[in-house]
Amino acid sequence: MSDPTLSPLSTRINFSDEQAMLQDSAVAFCREHSPSLTVRGLLTSEAGFDRGLWQEITQLGWNGIAVPERFGGSGLSLGHTAVIAEPMGRHLLATPFASTQLAIQGLLAGGSQAQQAAWLPRLAGGGIASVALFEDDGDWDLTRLQARASVVGGSATLQGNKTLVTDGAVADVLLVSVALDGAPALAVLPTAGLPSGTLQRETIIDETRRCHRLLLDGLTLPAEALITGDAALAALRAIHRAGLLLASAEAAGGIAGVLDVVVDYLNTRSAFGRKIGSYQGLKHPAADMLVGLERTRSHVAHAATLLVDAADAGTGALAEADIALRMAKAEAGDSFVFASDRAVQFHGGFGFTYDCDAQLYLRRALWLQPWFGDAAHQRQQLADALLAA
Repeated sequence: MSDPTLSPLSTRINFSDEQAMLQDSAVAFCREHSPSLTVRGLLTSEAGFDRGLWQEITQLGWNGIAVPERFGGSGLSLGHTAVIAEPMGRHLLATPFASTQLAIQGLLAGGSQAQQAAWLPRLAGGGIASVALFEDDGDWDLTRLQARASVVGGSATLQGNKTLVTDGAVADVLLVSVALDGAPALAVLPTAGLPSGTLQRETIIDETRRCHRLLLDGLTLPAEALITGDAALAALRAIHRAGLLLASAEAAGGIAGVLDVVVDYLNTRSAFGRKIGSYQGLKHPAADMLVGLERTRSHVAHAATLLVDAADAGTGALAEADIALRMAKAEAGDSFVFASDRAVQFHGGFGFTYDCDAQLYLRRALWLQPWFGDAAHQRQQLADALLAA
């Protein structure tokens, strides 16, 4: 029985015609363009993705899904991007899609008219962007900052470092969080003309991703390139919501992808005269993986629905969406790590080798789990929000 104290937004999952069409095209595109051999071929490339493929994605209009029509986009919501992110995760498609969407949400929520006019049409048309939010202390609270900005006259000077800047070396613009006079701010930092060594490649567990350390000391930019005050806080909240949704949707796709690998192997390998998939010791964990996939998909669809509805429903609806997003991230992180770890175990000694595709998914799961906060962090935040209420 439903709880009558919950609002209608709390229990609704919608899937529009636009989302269905996006899903159909994304599933077919990712399956065709990102087989395992292609993914492995990109592991040793400098950029980590195929620019020709990125242009095809641009032509499909995916980059501008959440960009208003006046800036050359489709005018849909952030919730629609989850439909694209899931098949990308399922096939480990390597693109700067998520990084760019995070920056787009930040600009939409807090950017000035000039900043939006300068960058949103470019990003909808195939430009690349990213965000530089994380620092060495590993704090997932995006408002507690060590990097700083100071303004003298009409110029802002940056100090500090940022880490885990996804796709930083190929981005045209970075949204960099800094403290300005003790309050959070964002610097809209074009990458053209940055001094050599400003972006330094980092080694992370997921080799299908490219991350960089951003050295800010001495960088200057016009003061009007800063997003300050309430606009900066709104931008950080929007980026956080986008990060939770896209990570959860990508994890859902990852669970589906690793389940494909597992089912194929269980129906191929034989032991003691039987397919190993016939043994209960393997069937039961595989069933648990499927249950985790369905739970994650339901959480992602629920969170995406609340985000779509919240665009017109106000602050209360956004608070509900935040709860749904944290629930989705907690479920997605745990379920993806479990599924990919079981996949490695199912493959036995081969599963621990570089040639087994299961390890590609395990690496992705271990990267996504802590991104914008792991499951323990999300549950702590949920407890604070729900038990206090």
